[in-house]
Parts: sequence; structure tokens; C-alpha cells
Amino acid sequence: MPTQLDPVSVPATVERVAETLLPTKYGLFRLVGYRDAENIEHVALMRGIDEEPASHQAFSGDARSSAPLVRVHSECLTGDALGSYRCDCGEQLDAALHAISEEGYGVLVYVRGHEGRGIGLLAKLKAYALQDAGVDTVDANTSLGLPVDSRNYNQAADILQDLGVSRIRLLSANPAKQEALEELGITVVERRGLAVPERAENAAYLATKRARMRHDRPAADDVWQQLLSGFAHPVAGGVDDEDLVHRYGFIAATQGPLVLAHLRQSLDGFIASRSGDDSFPGAVEDHGHLDRLRALVDAVVVGVGTVLADDCSLTVQSVRGPNPARVVLDPGGSTPVTARVLTDGAAPTVWMVGVDAVVPDDLARSVSVLRVGDGGFEPAAVLGALRDMGFAKILLEGGGKTVSRFLSGGCLDRLYLTTAPVLVGDGVPGIRFTGSEALADARTAPVRRFLLGQDVCTEFNFGASG
Repeated sequence: MPTQLDPVSVPATVERVAETLLPTKYGLFRLVGYRDAENIEHVALMRGIDEEPASHQAFSGDARSSAPLVRVHSECLTGDALGSYRCDCGEQLDAALHAISEEGYGVLVYVRGHEGRGIGLLAKLKAYALQDAGVDTVDANTSLGLPVDSRNYNQAADILQDLGVSRIRLLSANPAKQEALEELGITVVERRGLAVPERAENAAYLATKRARMRHDRPAADDVWQQLLSGFAHPVAGGVDDEDLVHRYGFIAATQGPLVLAHLRQSLDGFIASRSGDDSFPGAVEDHGHLDRLRALVDAVVVGVGTVLADDCSLTVQSVRGPNPARVVLDPGGSTPVTARVLTDGAAPTVWMVGVDAVVPDDLARSVSVLRVGDGGFEPAAVLGALRDMGFAKILLEGGGKTVSRFLSGGCLDRLYLTTAPVLVGDGVPGIRFTGSEALADARTAPVRRFLLGQDVCTEFNFGASG
């Protein structure tokens, strides 16, 4: 049974109804259910609130350290439950739970009755229909005779006060939310946004909120733009900024040749099941990491097997940045002429084939065919050919055989090996190469690790070990 919270001055506008424990993908939370005066039900998920952790006691003189992280999250069925990309609500919810779990000290107040910034689910769908016709999110509401934002935060403030939380670090990019909570007696000692990917489906929506509703522009956007522009050490203003610089600054700083490789596999070393299914759960964070690598290199290289298995586009999707050139290693010319890398025109594609491969003459203008003879598909030869074409920074994405060949050939400067917390047992292998007889002679290099959601990404710096 969870420890009971002390019934401290329960506000009249909310009634605490139930308490329990909630195991989630982000760990174990204490869950408290409330009912407000309008009979709407809300919940609060907590970590470390019922007991003051020693780490926070030690920094009690620092207002930011002693105040818990708090996310006041407005209900959004389409984003939170259905995974809609029209907004960023579902990803904000995930990011907030992850941040609170990592900190071990915080509260997420899930406020129901806030659907569509307070206009309700069906009215929100009507507003969506107007947005489909080109109306922005603000004018869509007013065209329906509805307020732009009719939410109030009385119940959220009362829930926080009931939990004994009066000073908070607010996880929000919305200054109006901070102002409303402060008017209700909650002291906001810090406010910061949550770093979630901006998508093609919600870019206009987010831009409107920043332009017309005073929402913050993510600080990491500025740092990321500087990295894209080639600055190695941009001025960082927050944790997310520091992560970007720490992970990707060296790529921006490198002026000469650089060969990176990325692979995501299970803990027991498979990139797909026996049937070829590679849809591991929890891939969002790894995809974001991969998109940043793509945006910072000149060309991305895959073997033909990857194209046959996934019909991949190899473009940058979840962050801002240019698409790299796509290079397909295909000795037999077996890439289907309908493959996206040959037809979508999103980026230049180099189709590297053997001298005897038969390829069509009417390829898209974005596709160039590079024929290579004996030995031309050896890793060093491939890299030499690409550098002759002006590609200095190169990323190898797959599949397992291709990355393993370049690793065995000693051609990688860095390898990002992401492991998902699943056991496949039997399937398509990931990293495989002829090993050494003694473990003391096993391949290694200086490493650093970082979390991508539930995944662990290990970065091998082979350039430093040689």
C-alpha cells in the first residue's frame, strides 16, 4: 500500500478521492485522483513528493533545486491516447513523465476538461476541419464563435496546494500558464519548455502558438541552428542545449573527412525478427538522434538490403536540417525502380552498382548511377569514391552487414550502437564480424553513453583509439 499523504488543508474546489501506485514505462509513480466542484475528475502523478529526498535537502538554499518539476498537462485525447501529430501534446506528456522520472522529484497534474484549450473534443474536431482548409489554430476557434483559450487552472493550483507544493519549476513553453498559476498562489521559480521533435504535421500549429499566443521558441532550436551552421561550441542556455553540444558539437566542428555509423539492435544483438519485423517499441528518441546525425553529414550510406526491407527515405524528418545525399550500395542493381530513394526527389541519390548491373535509363534527375568494378565495394574504396564526389562527412545506417563490414575494415571514426531493452532470441543479426580468440583482444574504444528514452546509446570513438 502506498504511504498516505497528509490531508493538509484540502481546498474546497477539489476533493481527493483515491490513491494508488502506477507502474509506467518511465518507472513507478504515486497516483492521486481528484474530483472538482464541477464533478470533473483529475489525477496527479508524483515522484519524491511525499518525502523530501536528501539530494534536495542538501540544496535547500537554492530555490530552483528545492522546487519540484511540475507539468500541468491539459487533456488531449487525440494526442495523448491516439498519438496524433497534429499537436505535440502526446510527446509533451511523455517528455514530462520522463523528466520527472529522471529527476525523481516532481508532479504531473493531468487536467481533464481542457480538451482543445477548453472548447471540448467535438469543437476541436470542427476547428481541425477549418485548419485543413488553411485557417490557423487561433482563427479556427474564433470562426466557430469560441474563445482561443478558455482554460482555467484553479483545479491544478488547488491540487498542487493539497499536495503541499507551492514552489515549482514549471515544464511549459506557455507564459500564460505561469501567470495563471502565480495568480492562484503558486510560485514559479523557473519555467522551461520540453524538447520534443517538431514535425511536418504540426509545424504550422506550433508556429502559430509562438507568433500569436506568446509561446516560447525552444532554446535548443537556436543551439541546433548554430550546430547546423558549423559552430562547434555554441552558447548553451540549458540542459537540452548542453546535450546537443555534447553529443553533436564535434560533428559540426570537423572540417575534414568523418565516418559515422548508426545501428539500433536488441540487447541480444538483432536488428529485426526472423520475419524481418524491425519495429522495436520506443523508437522515437532514437529516430530523433538519427535525424540529427543525418542533418549534420553530407551523405548517408545503406546497403541494398535495407532498401529492400524498409523502402526507407533516409531524410531528416523530426528536426530542422538539410537532407543528406543518399548512397545505395547495390552490386547487382536490385533496388526496385519504385523505391523512394530513386523516386521521391527529396535529396540526391547515388546508386552504386556493379559494372554489369542492368539499370533503367529513365531515372529521376535526382539519381546518379556510379558503376564500380572489382573491389569497388570494399569499404575503403567506397569512402574514396564518395570523397571524390565531395562527400566528407558520411553516415552508415545499415543494415547490420554493411555496418559490420566497415567496422571490420577499420573505416569508422564513431559508431553509435543503440540497444533496445528487448530480447529477440533469433532474427536478423546486428553487429557481426570475425572476432578474436581472447577477450583481451576484443575490439574496443573510448566510449560514452546516453539514454534515448528506454534505449541506451553507446558511442564508440574509434578515431581516438587508433
